[in-house]
Amino acid sequence: MSGSTEELRRDFEQDLAQIENLDAWKRIRDRWLARESGIITGQMKRLRELPKEERPAFGQSMNLLREFVEDRLGTTRAVMEREALEKSRRHIDVTRPGFPYALGTLHPITRLRQEIELIFVSLGFTVFDLPEVEQDYYNFEALNMPKNHPARDAQDTFYFDENLLLRTHCSSVQVHAMQSMKPPIRAVSTGKVYRRDPFDATHSPMFHQVDVLVVDEGITMGDLKGMLEVFLKRVFHPDIRMRLRPGFFPFVEPGAEVDISCIFCFGAGCRICKESGWIEILGAGMVHPKVLRMSGVDDTRYSGFAWGMGIDRVAILKHGVDDIRLFFENDVRFLKQF
Repeated sequence: MSGSTEELRRDFEQDLAQIENLDAWKRIRDRWLARESGIITGQMKRLRELPKEERPAFGQSMNLLREFVEDRLGTTRAVMEREALEKSRRHIDVTRPGFPYALGTLHPITRLRQEIELIFVSLGFTVFDLPEVEQDYYNFEALNMPKNHPARDAQDTFYFDENLLLRTHCSSVQVHAMQSMKPPIRAVSTGKVYRRDPFDATHSPMFHQVDVLVVDEGITMGDLKGMLEVFLKRVFHPDIRMRLRPGFFPFVEPGAEVDISCIFCFGAGCRICKESGWIEILGAGMVHPKVLRMSGVDDTRYSGFAWGMGIDRVAILKHGVDDIRLFFENDVRFLKQF
């Protein structure tokens, strides 16, 4: 093939006239404009062989040729796409069913939250939808946390003013339920809570909790243990084992830390449970008499138990996720797995 610009233009016009579809268009585009093997690229490599005085004119003519080829290819493609669209419109079957659209699904945390609520509804509990912007009285004081309690420090809690804050737990269901209902009381609340925690693999300034309250005559730690066993077996596995260890929480007395047998090694010991065979899952205890009195319940006649658990932690264990941030980053590739 001659290296003159005019001959190259004629050759390109002949190639362009043979284009019948997009595949042919792509072959012609690559033949002329490919970075390594294109015809114009090959011509530009001849610059090294030309005398210096001829190089500027030759380079300019090749650049003009490249612009011409790119412009004609772009125009040809636009015409072909427009014709293809018009052709498809002429052949639309209006009686054909519509194409299915991919539907979104519930977030794994939302789905687990609903599952937990359904368990308690089946057990006769009332679900309380409490405000996320809470009064200091319900969040702290009525739960036996005095003004000097470290949990009330501004470095741990998001305050709006001296009276309003973003709730730090769902335990306020205890006070709200006892003030709005008469014993026997079976109340549960789930939702978002907020604390000034760092955002890392195991912590988040916003997470989800479930808190449970039962108040009636003759309620004992045995009732608490029985309720926990029923709930944990439904959430995790029927063969799950549970144990209680002494623990302290201002609004319960006595209090307990609750562990379950490791759901990954079934108690044999692994990296997740730090070779102990147990995983701490929640805190529980008998409602403190002072909390009962402050909520208008006769603590000489009634007793009760309460416990709270992080829903995000349960989701991490159930789904084998090692970073809580994945639940909040809205990465569709991650969410599609559930």
